Amino acid sequence: MTEFSRRVEQVSISGIREVFEAAGEDAINLGLGQPDFPTPDHARRAAIEAIQAGNADAYTSNKGTRELREAIADKHARDNDMSVDPENVIATSGGSEALHIALEAHVDADQEVIFPDPGFVSYDALTHLAGGTPKPVPLRDDLTLDPATVEEAITDDTAAFIVNSPANPTGAVQSPDDMRAFARIADEHDVLCLSDEVYEHIVFEGEHRSPAEFDDGGNVVVVNACSKSYSMTGWRLGWVTGASDRIERMLRVHQYAQACASAPAQFAAEAALSGPQDVVEEMRAAFEQRRDVLLDGLEDIGLECPTPEGAFYAMPKVPDGFVDECIERGVVVVPGEAFGAQGAGYARISYPVDVETLKEALSIMDEALAAVQ
Repeated sequence: MTEFSRRVEQVSISGIREVFEAAGEDAINLGLGQPDFPTPDHARRAAIEAIQAGNADAYTSNKGTRELREAIADKHARDNDMSVDPENVIATSGGSEALHIALEAHVDADQEVIFPDPGFVSYDALTHLAGGTPKPVPLRDDLTLDPATVEEAITDDTAAFIVNSPANPTGAVQSPDDMRAFARIADEHDVLCLSDEVYEHIVFEGEHRSPAEFDDGGNVVVVNACSKSYSMTGWRLGWVTGASDRIERMLRVHQYAQACASAPAQFAAEAALSGPQDVVEEMRAAFEQRRDVLLDGLEDIGLECPTPEGAFYAMPKVPDGFVDECIERGVVVVPGEAFGAQGAGYARISYPVDVETLKEALSIMDEALAAVQ
C-alpha cells in the first residue's frame, strides 16, 4: 500500500487539543487562545450586506479584494508607520495559512528554521510540512527571544527564523532594539525573518514594533490576522506582506492550496480594519485587567510567573503533576512542553474569560498545587 509521507509522520496532533479531549464538558477552559468578545457589529454587518448583495458568491482575486488589501495597507501606515503596496499583500485563511505559505515558499528540504522554544506549536509542525528542519532556540529568563541567540544559531543551512511578538505562549513583548537587531540579522545573513504579529494590538507594557520597520534588504515578511485584535478567529482571515518577489512565490502556494480567502470574511475584515477601532482598545483594557487578576492570584498561591507584557497568556513555573491535577479538578491549562522542550516545568494559562471565572479557576489551581506539593 502507499505509505504516508515522512513530512506528515513527523507531525502529531497538537498537545493543546489533547488537553481539551482530556477535560470534562463543564471544565473552565484556560487553554483556548480565543478572545471571548463578539466580532464587532460593523464587521458582521459588512459580511451580511455583501452576502445579501451577491458580492460574496464568487472567487475574489487570489490575493484578495483590492479594497481589503488597501485597508491592510492603510492599517500598516496607521499602526506601524510603514508604507505597504496593496499589490504586496495576500489575504489568507487566517494567520495559520499565512505562516504555512511563507514557509512553503522559502524552505527547501532539510533547510533549518529557527524559532523560539517555548513557541507557537505551528512553527515546528509547519517546518516539517515544508520539508525543513526545526531548530528551536531557548528564551531569556523573561521569556523574550534574544537576537544574539538567533544569530549564533544561523548556519549555511538556515532558511528562516521566526519572531513572534507579542508572543504565544509566553505573552512576552520584544523591545524595539530587539526588532531592529532581527532586521539587521536577516539582512546581514541573507535569511528570511518571518514576523508573526497576530497579537500586535494586545500590549500592556512597552510597545509593539515590527522588524519590517527596520528592514533595508527585503528580508522581512510579516504575518498578521484579524483573529485576535478583532475577535474574529472563526472568520479565518489573515494576511502576509513582504517584498514583491517573496509575495509572488507565496502566491504560487496560496493559489493552489486555497485559491482565495473566504469572500464574506474579506468583506468583514475590510470593515474591521477600516472602521471604528475603539473595540480594539476595549478588549486590550479588559485583557490587561484580567492579566493583573491572574498575576496577583498566582502570586497568592505561590506560583512564580514572568510578567506577560502582551497577548492573553501567562506561563507560570509549576511543579510536576500540577497540570494533570488542574484538569482532574476541572480547570484546563496546557503543559509548557506542548510548546517545546524548553517549556517543561511551565504551564500556559490563557485568560480570555471573565474575572469571576478567573478567580474561581485560581481557587481550584490553589487546591491543585496543594495536592502535588
